[in-house]
Amino acid sequence: MDSVVCVTPRQLAYQQVQKPVVTPGHAILKIRRIGICGTDLHAFEGTQPYFTYPRILGHELAADLVDADDAPGFSVGEAVTFLPYFNCGYCIACRTGKPNCCVRLQTVGVHIDGGMVEYYSVPVHTLVHGQGLSHDELALVEPLSIGAHGVRRADIQPGENVLVVGAGPIGLGTMEFARIAGGTVIAMDINAGRLDFCRTQLGVHHTINAQSADVMEQLAAITNGDMPTVVIDATGSLRAINTAFSYLAHTGRYVLVGLQKGDISVSHPELHKREATLMSSRNATRADFDHVIASMKAGLVKPTTYITHRVGFDQIVREFDSWLDPANGVIKAMVSLG
Repeated sequence: MDSVVCVTPRQLAYQQVQKPVVTPGHAILKIRRIGICGTDLHAFEGTQPYFTYPRILGHELAADLVDADDAPGFSVGEAVTFLPYFNCGYCIACRTGKPNCCVRLQTVGVHIDGGMVEYYSVPVHTLVHGQGLSHDELALVEPLSIGAHGVRRADIQPGENVLVVGAGPIGLGTMEFARIAGGTVIAMDINAGRLDFCRTQLGVHHTINAQSADVMEQLAAITNGDMPTVVIDATGSLRAINTAFSYLAHTGRYVLVGLQKGDISVSHPELHKREATLMSSRNATRADFDHVIASMKAGLVKPTTYITHRVGFDQIVREFDSWLDPANGVIKAMVSLG
């Protein structure tokens, strides 16, 4: 069967690989949709941590169940997605109910080959029922769950001012679930088009261009001088991450959803006097997937508005580089198979 392999940074190629067969405890999926995510783009650029080449990309996936070994409750032909974070089950993280940050985690499309293939094998215990959602919607459950998990880490309370830095797909999902949690969302980005998307498509009332000369003044005005009690980074930019420490209110929480390779630099006195909390947010859990699916079904989130570009499987290699160009206005590129 065909696959798309990131051979080295900036080089994608179609390669033939063996079609999977059913093994104990696993299911075979016919891939129907592949969402292109920041992880894929950063891997292509050569800036993705935890990554080795060559690698088959892809972990935002929707599929039909083709066959399985002992998958109670699931039916052949059912539309599904799955948790693309394969955990060991016995490390300290797994034993404490946090398999998303397993010591031996294998993330699909990062540590192990991913879903840019026609058929894919996954552990049965990772399967997630489609619950009547479309393939497009199911492919967006995982990226939205990343934002939902970050919001859960932040423990947002109704009425809190929440600054989300970065209006890419992960940042947009973070804004949605911050709103659902009752937060007053402030969107920040350097891309005017994406800030306009926040206003027109997501109903975010407060947007700030990070390149403005008066960012601090704008934040103070929006928050009545308090500054945001929650700041969530969804950029993966070292400069943006370091700068955003200065936006944080006293007693505030700063959650890093975005990821980059460098070292964070922060003034200890500034962090200390705020008694601020700094935390990371990695991947998502089944509870986050369930929350996202329930929110979709309730109409609280309309994920298909994020899809701005569509291609077939045979167009990935040709089009991939163009999705990195901000001039093309890509929010979410979606690949269709079959």
